[in-house]
Amino acid sequence: MGVEPMNALAVSAHDALGLAAGTLTTLAFVPQLYRIVKTRSAHDISWLMFGIFSVGVVLWLWYGIRVHALPLILANGVTLALALAILFLKWRYGRDDRSTRAASEIGVGQERKE
Repeated sequence: MGVEPMNALAVSAHDALGLAAGTLTTLAFVPQLYRIVKTRSAHDISWLMFGIFSVGVVLWLWYGIRVHALPLILANGVTLALALAILFLKWRYGRDDRSTRAASEIGVGQERKE
């Protein structure tokens, strides 16, 4: 019993559900990406979390390709692009002088408001 090839024009109810779920979970990364670009800061992004997440997305994409599941391929392809963009921006904007960051986190050099 083999897997049927994808038919680009036929979308079943199951595929529609998968596309809706994939669209929502993929779009969830857009505000984070926008925030990083707008603030030029990615200090609060975890390398470990996004690294593990990206590997998982690659595996889901690979799985989707293997079983010819268009919703998995589309959603994970776009999600991978967004996750890699966030990792790139983490590399680009996430670096700074640790002593400056530590001082700002504890309030050194900041005026006290009353």
